[in-house]
Amino acid sequence: MKVETASPAGSRKPSLRLGRLLPGICLLALACAGPPGPPTEIEREQITSGPKNHFFGYIGHVGTIPWNASGRYILALRTEFVDRMPGPNDVADVILLDTENNYEVRAVDTSRGWNVQQGTMFYWNPADPENQFFFNDRDPESGKVFCVLFDITEGRRVREYRFEDTPVGNGGVAFDGKHFAGINYARMARLRRVTGYPGAWDWTDGVSAPKDDGVFLVDVESGNKELLVSFHDLAEALRRERPDIDSLPLFINHTLWSRTGARLFFFARANFGQGGRVNASFTVARDGTDLRRQQTHIGGHPEWDAGSRMIGSIANRQAVFDVDSQQLVELIGDIDLFPDPEGDIALSPDLAWLANGYKSDGKVHYVIHNRRTGETYRAGGFDLFGRVRGDVRCDPAPRWNRSGDTLLVPSMMEDGTRQMFILRMPGTS
Repeated sequence: MKVETASPAGSRKPSLRLGRLLPGICLLALACAGPPGPPTEIEREQITSGPKNHFFGYIGHVGTIPWNASGRYILALRTEFVDRMPGPNDVADVILLDTENNYEVRAVDTSRGWNVQQGTMFYWNPADPENQFFFNDRDPESGKVFCVLFDITEGRRVREYRFEDTPVGNGGVAFDGKHFAGINYARMARLRRVTGYPGAWDWTDGVSAPKDDGVFLVDVESGNKELLVSFHDLAEALRRERPDIDSLPLFINHTLWSRTGARLFFFARANFGQGGRVNASFTVARDGTDLRRQQTHIGGHPEWDAGSRMIGSIANRQAVFDVDSQQLVELIGDIDLFPDPEGDIALSPDLAWLANGYKSDGKVHYVIHNRRTGETYRAGGFDLFGRVRGDVRCDPAPRWNRSGDTLLVPSMMEDGTRQMFILRMPGTS
């Protein structure tokens, strides 16, 4: 596979890199972002309670919306514990919260493919967002991970995406619902425990850069899959900058489809939490061509904006960056507005509101900023009761509803459980 290196390459020194990218656009970008204005605190409402735990999972970006199309149901997991990573025999309940009936819980299925940070990678099916959703599971006998498509009107699984040779789970559904990115959650559990499913069956154990694993493209209708890019391809792309790449087992995080579905962004990583780690960002076209090593690092938890633009952290600023032209398009606010640009971010469906959740002094805080008007709200702080770092930490993970006026967020509680809260924008009933 031919690998393009996006250019110009950015400096590895953040301050210099930002200085090189900024000339001629900084003042315009800040003006376009609108005046920040004084932030206003918004109220929160707790919608679940113990003794069991209730949580959605992953950050609400690139189409990960907890509500179904009508807004009646919110997807969630219900678990007995959140103080350790789940093993092969730990089952979570897949539930619906009825927003029209005081968030009454309706259990519809179970899953063995989940973790405390990401949940089970819930996605409402874009082809039928009122009735169908995806989640991950694993076979209790073989330990092989697979993805499920569930229909709430039929009350059953209408499709299981099982692959005996290379069992993968859903890593992100394309906006048109035609494909999802398949990744190896067993390998992830070995190489960065917090992101995978410990004890799942892994065909790549002992291989640093396998040719038969990487990012797969799974066709939702046919059930066929193909390998978009392999770990071998990624190792070759990184060899010049990391001559030691053969000794560094690679894994993949944050498979994010662009809003047009034209390309996929992801991080190729190794040695996370250790010295000399690899944290390289790539994009690849939907057909597996045009693999590009992104030379300007977009840090934090990036989010796709319109077209080829992404939002993330560059030189400790919340920034919009074009991955094709390698140009900084916009700086959003300043460090006072976004104290931690590497926090969990999510764009509202109309791309106007940017929510940033970050941790400070053992608590989670949220900044909710309108990129068009400069209107800003804040919410916090949610006490983490010590769950700040590690495999069972509670990340901010904001998720928008479909109308862009409500956020679903998690929180640790004094009784040790994890529960869900609603943040409603002013004027929302």
